[in-house]
Formats: sequence, structure tokens, C-alpha cells
Amino acid sequence: MSALPPMPSVPPTGQGAPTAPVSQPPGSLPPGSPPAATTQTHAVAAAPLGLTGRQLAPDLARGAMLLFIAIANAPWYLWGAETRMLSQHPADGSALDRVVQTLSLVFIDARSYPMFAFLFGYGIWQIYRRQAARGVPQVDAKRALRRRQWWLLLFGLAHAALLWAGDVIGAYALIGLVVVWLFLDRKDRTLAVWAGALAALLAVLALVSFAAGLALNAAGGDLAAVGGGNAADFVDDGIGQSSYLASVLSRIGTWLFLLPVQGFLSLTMPAAVLLGILAARRGLLDEPERHRKQLRRIAVAGLGLGWLGGLVTAGQNLGWWGLAPDVDWAFTMLHTLTGLAGGLGYIALFTLVAARIERRRAARAAQPADAAQPASAAQSASSAGYGPITSALAATGKRSLTSYLAQSVLFAPFLCAWGLGLGADLSSWSVTLYAIGVWLVTVLLAVVLERRSSRGPAETLLRRLAYGPGGRSS
Repeated sequence: MSALPPMPSVPPTGQGAPTAPVSQPPGSLPPGSPPAATTQTHAVAAAPLGLTGRQLAPDLARGAMLLFIAIANAPWYLWGAETRMLSQHPADGSALDRVVQTLSLVFIDARSYPMFAFLFGYGIWQIYRRQAARGVPQVDAKRALRRRQWWLLLFGLAHAALLWAGDVIGAYALIGLVVVWLFLDRKDRTLAVWAGALAALLAVLALVSFAAGLALNAAGGDLAAVGGGNAADFVDDGIGQSSYLASVLSRIGTWLFLLPVQGFLSLTMPAAVLLGILAARRGLLDEPERHRKQLRRIAVAGLGLGWLGGLVTAGQNLGWWGLAPDVDWAFTMLHTLTGLAGGLGYIALFTLVAARIERRRAARAAQPADAAQPASAAQSASSAGYGPITSALAATGKRSLTSYLAQSVLFAPFLCAWGLGLGADLSSWSVTLYAIGVWLVTVLLAVVLERRSSRGPAETLLRRLAYGPGGRSS
């Protein structure tokens, strides 16, 4: 199951913030240092970021990767079909189904939610740093962050109860609470050690499970007793329930089971969140030109490992390795480990793309306007925004929480057994087309809201709950 963290991208420290006396100028804060304690002559409340002055890279990445999330989640709605441990795709299918499954396993599955976890951590630090620039005391800034996480946890519970047991908003909130409590003011080295330790532990578990599966297969052991079955055997998410009330109870039980698994036991999400905080302290996404070489290395290494690991898993799904489906469990941890690398690679790739778009935009803006062009048109051309595709993706990324929840609104009532039940009649390729259509609808919604200069309804509600009346505007 994939997910997304509904965290905003924020501008460089102090941008658009009210002035308040602080113990040191915002611009003098080193990127790797916690915000300094503030002294002020009047109270300054924590406040959210507006729709303008945002960095392009995070929003562009979120908007594009929401497509991956839709595609990754869609097969879970194919109720009534026999599946395997590798994914929720049906075990039987046409050649076209196999092509779609292979592409999903290589490029999408387990690759998108580490990316969003990274952006979640990036956003936590940016919000914290921005509050320091506004003169908000550390204790109040942390309190606002914790309040936001608690509300996100409730958002996740409501999402799971009403529509989608695979919700991961709650898991991000759980990680956020722990990070704010234990890690927010720690040194870079501490965060790096913990992130590295989590990744190393995941690597050890992946190698041990993979070796154990191959050894048991060679020895003719009872692989089904060890880890056989399919992905749906471990939870009952209510998708196949004909009664909506029964499905609610099933989804809540599944969500409560998945909450610690996704939040901590998977290891990838907490590691990615810590890495996101480290990257935010260095301005990795805010100053891509300065970090271009590093971003290129991360993109090449991350995507290379991610796609290679996905290909290994896809090979098992296609029967390339001559191993029975009962040994699928031996590939799951390996797929998760390489998914972490792939998620980081996607982040770096989208940041490089965003930097290139910004360079071209700046070059166009620097060109002299045609003297024969009317003044209003010349001014419009010189201040033109991004192209239509970039603008649409960025608009969707700004409203990632609304877009993510809207996917469930467009999936569950139409595909679940308690709704129209269409999930029983679709296959891997057809549900993927449906997922693409769902994503396009959310993009259209985001574009309409962008033209009206309106936040998404979910973002608006979260800000009002987390920041109070001041969250309605700013």
C-alpha cells in the first residue's frame, strides 16, 4: 500500500513572515542547526504557509507521484481474485496484465511512500525553522507541530473508517510525534546515525529473509507454512464486504494493525523521515543548483538500485527464477529495501527536473519583450508562470492531502463490494487505467482550485484545526 504525507513545502526562512524581534537574524541560522530560542516583545502564533512563495520541487514531486500512489493502491480493490504475497495483483491474468504488473513492481510498488516520507520530514523541519524566523518560541513551535500530528492521526482514522484501510496518514502522524519528541533538536550526526542504523537493519533483514527462502526452497521445506499465502491473508480491509457497516469495522481493525507496521516496523518510513530532516537542514530541495552533483548521484544510484530490486521481484512474479509462489515472502523485504533507494532517487530526479524548469523560466523572463507587442501582453509574457503540465502537477502537489483523500472517494464506492462492486470485474490493466483516470480527475480539481487561489478542503480543515482561526488565511 502506498501513501503520502500531507506536508507543505515552505519558502526560505522568513519569507512572507511577520516581523518579530529574535535573538539572531533568521538568515544567520546555519542550515544544520536547530532554530535558536527567541525573545520577543509580543506573542507570535504559529501559522501555516500560503499558496504562494513555495518551492517547485516538492510540489512537482508530490503531484507526479500521486499518480504512482493511485496505481499502487488500485489493485487492492480487486476483491474476489486470488493474489500472491508480492502484491495485490491477481495471480492469473492476460499478457497485458503481466506487463502492467511488471511495470508496477519495477517502478511503482514500495517506491512512492518512502518518497513522501522523505518530504514529510523535510516539511517538518521547514515548518519548525519558519516558526523560529517569525519569532515563535521553540516550545510553542513544537506544540504546534505536535498538534498538527495529532490531527493528522485523527484524519487517518477517519479516512480508514470511512473508505480506505490502507491509509498511511496516521502512520506519518505517528512518526511525526516521535520525531518532534526525540529528534527535532538533535545534531545532524545523531539523525544520520539513526537513519543509517534503520537502513542497515532493513538490509540485514532483507538478506536474511531472502537467503532463508532460497535455502528452504532448495531443501524442500514447507514454504507455505513459513510465509505462503497472499497479501490479503494477513488483514481484512473490508473491500469485499457487502455490508458497509461490516466494512467499517474491518477497515478500522486493519488500520490499527497496519499503523505500527507502516509507521515503524517497515523501517523505511522513519529512516526516510530522518533523511528528509537532514536534507532540509542543508537546503537540498531549496537550492538544487548548489547541490546538483549530489542530486545527480542520488538519482542515478537510487533509481538504479530501486529499479534493479523491482526487476528481481518482478522476475519472481513472472516465474523467471524457477521458484514456487510459496517463496514470494523471501522477496518482500528486499523489495522494501530497494524501494527506499528508489524513493530517494525519485526525489532527486524531480528536484533536478524542477531546477531545469526554473532555469528555463528565468531565462525567458530575462529576455527583452518584443517592442511591437502590446504592453499588457509583454508584461504577461515576462511574468508568465510555468507550462500547463508543470503548473497542473504543482497545483496537485500543493493540495496533496485533498488529492490523496479524493482518490479514495473515487475508488471505494465504485470498486468495493459494498458499493457498485466493479472491483470484482476488473483486472490489473483495467484497474490501472481506472487509477490513471482517478488521478487525472484530482489534477483537474487541483487546477480549478489553483485558478481560484483556494486551498484544498482537506488542507483548509487541517490548518484551522492545527493553527486555529489564523489557519484560515496566510
